[in-house]
Amino acid sequence: MTPPTRRTGRTGRPPRLSQEAILIAAQRILDEEGPEHLSMRRLAQELSSTAMALYHHVRDKDELLLLLLERHAQRFPRPELPTEPRERLIAASQVLHDILAECPWIVQILASDDLMAVSALWIVENMIDAAIECGLSPEDAVYAYRVIWYYTAGELTIRLNRERHRAGLERPPHRDKAFAALSSEEFPQLAALAARWDEITTRDTHSQGLTAIVDGLLSRTGAARATD
Repeated sequence: MTPPTRRTGRTGRPPRLSQEAILIAAQRILDEEGPEHLSMRRLAQELSSTAMALYHHVRDKDELLLLLLERHAQRFPRPELPTEPRERLIAASQVLHDILAECPWIVQILASDDLMAVSALWIVENMIDAAIECGLSPEDAVYAYRVIWYYTAGELTIRLNRERHRAGLERPPHRDKAFAALSSEEFPQLAALAARWDEITTRDTHSQGLTAIVDGLLSRTGAARATD
């Protein structure tokens, strides 16, 4: 008697969706394509599903983004910060930069000034608390935090956009050509720096800039001190 043929391969319905699978797929789209390409329809396509099926696991795109923000914030290690307030302000600000640098798409989401991860607010709390200990008023401490956030977000956004743009270029950057043609009489400083401009402007100088900004913000209180 011939034994029954063994069926191989996947049959029947595809595996059921889960919130974890949705988050992983959304993370992949954000990493590879950016937040502007993430939509429930695009996510459903990635999962070979339908947008309606996704809504059984996440209420809408905002909830999806909030889950992703919390997921990232909770996975990032929480380092011990210095006790000296100026150093703590700088260290907490650096942690903010490092979290955002690991997932640049977060900057674009936070730039809306709407969505945020509550699990990451310990960084903001430490920044504002340290600024107040340095002598700033609560209002000025919030201002200091915003200045640092704008600096950090701007630096990361420009870096990301530059890297993405240059990766797709099939020609030398227009800026290089324009700088090479500058008149030394009209633009003596820029013409002298033209050959080194790209190397100088793409250096990672975030830490130096951060220290300068913090000391400038604290200088009105006499709290800043010279670095060693």
